[in-house]
Order: sequence, then structure tokens, then C-alpha cells
Amino acid sequence: MVINESLQTTNLISGAIEAPRYSCALAGAYSTAVGIFGVVPILHSGAGCGIGQLFGQFYGGGQNAGGPYGGTSTPCSSLVEEHVIFGGEKKLESLIESTVELVNGELFAVISGCVPSLIGDDVGSVIRRFKEKKPEVPIIHVNTSGFAGTSYEGYEYFFDAIIDQLLEETPKEKGLVNVFGIVPFQHIFWKGEAREIKTLLEKIGLKANLIVGEFDALENLKKIPAAEYNIVLSSWIGHKTAKKLEEKFDTPYISFPGIPIGPKQTSEFLRVIGERLDVSADVIEDLIASEEKRAYRLAEYVGDVLLIARPHPYFAVVSDSDSAVSITKYLANEMGYLPDLVQIADNPPEEARELINEELTNGLETPAWPEIIYEVDAYRIRENLKDRSFMFLLASSLETFISGPEFNAIHLTVSFPSYDRIILERSYAGFSGGLTLMEDVMSKYAGPL
Repeated sequence: MVINESLQTTNLISGAIEAPRYSCALAGAYSTAVGIFGVVPILHSGAGCGIGQLFGQFYGGGQNAGGPYGGTSTPCSSLVEEHVIFGGEKKLESLIESTVELVNGELFAVISGCVPSLIGDDVGSVIRRFKEKKPEVPIIHVNTSGFAGTSYEGYEYFFDAIIDQLLEETPKEKGLVNVFGIVPFQHIFWKGEAREIKTLLEKIGLKANLIVGEFDALENLKKIPAAEYNIVLSSWIGHKTAKKLEEKFDTPYISFPGIPIGPKQTSEFLRVIGERLDVSADVIEDLIASEEKRAYRLAEYVGDVLLIARPHPYFAVVSDSDSAVSITKYLANEMGYLPDLVQIADNPPEEARELINEELTNGLETPAWPEIIYEVDAYRIRENLKDRSFMFLLASSLETFISGPEFNAIHLTVSFPSYDRIILERSYAGFSGGLTLMEDVMSKYAGPL
């Protein structure tokens, strides 16, 4: 195993980055708002911020439109030179009032970008004045200037604003759990992942508050403090939110390195959850036995293709850390593929990298361990893929057209951006999700034997 920290990504300002696989903090908060049905984003920014995220964040998230409150229909203050000089607070006030009057939403989220932060607009005071006039309208402010971080941090900023501006202490509800760490659009399978995790938790008697991808947005958000536990499905995303909820509402949390894929990861996930939340071991084991039996029986139907057509090939992964861990573990531990190279492209903080490295080494049942590289720059990622042994490349659509000609590899898009496949509810989560990943990989080469 080799771990390569070739790019000092802790100081991103020092150099240009070609085609990073994420956007700015505004994009993360914006996509999170759009990903919670009933939340209406109000952008306080230049017009280009909103339309740029339609083409970048939303289309990149599996060729998805922004829906009724995203894309070209998003209310935006569309700041120009005049507002840089004289300020944009008055325009924002007018925009909020007209949006609330015209748009039927459950919660309004004012998301401010670079320009108001640079010129010093007091967005908080605008929100307070509006609340004094219309206290019955739920509204929050998310401060996400572009230099505040990436779209992953924007997800955290959104929930930070929810915690500070919306939530109140409520009695704990037995069996209720919140789930964090799935970033809408940034994680391209987010809708299907959220649905599958909710189904799994409900099958063992828990009440899952997923929030993203759910209706009844305001109700689900307001019951966050009532949860008995918070579950974080990421090595680092959602951890700040979970820690803040623990401090403010005394809600403990448990984290996993990513979405569980296939029987082994999902069974481990359920056993840990069951132990922490005092779910009957019999309930857990009965579900595992039933689902494993079905998943492994179905996998037998592709046994000939798996063992004859491409037995034990090397593969490489380029993706966010959560997807990289889960996909690599499934391919290695359940399909018998050999990991050659894993490039982590979401720039996780240093404290998360130790866990990621552990999962990608000691967490693998394989005679071959991958080289692990933390890299966000598309050019360097491409260079790192040269002169390798991999036959399969599971990456983003940025690698679609170079995989064959440059690396003689079979390509599958599994991470952001995904411009070459439409993704609605498809995902690799859970017991059946492993079969779906197996289908996607093997469909690339299966044919007459």
C-alpha cells in the first residue's frame, strides 16, 4: 500500500485547480435546499451564481434539473455593479417579500454568496426585519460566500443555519434517528441512497428522519432535536452538524465511512446500529439472514460472467471519499476484483484521512492493496492513472472519453460529475445495491461466453 499526498490541498488558493469535482459553498447550500422538497432557496448573489449551479451542480449530479425551486426558477437578487457600490439590502428585502407572496413553500432559505459578503450587506438584519413583519413565515439565512469552502462545506453551513435559526428543544422520541452525510446532487445517487437507508432502518423498527429527498420539509427539520441518535454516513461530511447537535440538544451520534454497499457492509451497518439503539439482535439477524440469502442467490446468476469473462481484474477508483471507500470494499471483498489505485477527489480534512486509509487497507479482504492518492486536480488525476494495471476505471464522466484510448480501461461513472448517465433513484446502497453495482460493472463487458 502507498499513500500519496501529492497535492497540498489544504491551501487551495495557492494554485489553480483544473476541473475540481465540487463547487463552492453556495452550491452546497443551494443544492441541499433544493434536495429537501418544500424548501425554497432565495439567492442573494449575482445571477451567474444560480445559473452556473444549474449547469454545474445539478446537471453534474446525474443530468438532473433543479426542479420547481432550482435552476432558472430560483428567486435571485441578481446583484450588479450598482449594488456593489450602494449595497443590495433593499433589493433583497423586496425579493423576499415577493417570493413569499408568489411561491408556496414550507421554508425559505436566503443563501448569500460572494458579493454581499465582500460589500458588507447585513443580510441578518434584513431577515430580522422581515420576521418582525411576518413572524409566521419560516425563513433562515445561510452565509455561503464562495471563499467559505466547497459544496461539501455548504451542506454543513445549511444545517448550521437550521440549528441556530429554526430548531428548538423538544422531547426525545424513542427510535427516531436523523441521517446526515448524503449531499444532494454532489453525491450523484443521493435520492436512491436516502430511500434505501430509510427502508433499512424502518425494517428494524426505527423511525428514520432522512430530511433530504423527503417531503414535509419543515416538519422533518423541526423534529431533528427529538431524535434519539444521529447517524452520519460519511468519514467527514455531516460531522460538524452532528457535533453541534450533540452540544445543543444532547443527541449522540455514530458515523460510518460511507453508504453501505452489498451484504457485508450492510450487515455490519445494521449490527452496529442495532447495538447502539438497543434493537433486538433477533430482529437484526433475521433481516440479515433473509436479505443475504436473496442477494447471494441472485449473484449466482452472473457467476459465469464473473469467473470466466474477467476473473479478478485490477480496478481503479476516482471519486469522493465516501463512495471510494464503499465501492472499493464491495469490489474487493464481494466480487474478488483487485484494487490498483484509489484517488480521493473531495479534499477531506486531515483528521478524516486516517480513517479513510484504514478502510482502504485493513478493511479489504484482498491480496493486493491499492495506492491511495488525495488529489482534486483533473490534470494530475489523469497523470496518476497512466502506466497502471487496472482494467476497470470507476470514476466521473470526466474520465469517460479518455478511459479507453489512454488507459485501455472499461469505464463506469460512479461519482460527480455525471454528465453521461441520468440518475433518478438508482443507487448502490444496501443489500440489493451491491447487485446493481455488479450489473453496471459487468454489463460493460458481458457477452456470449
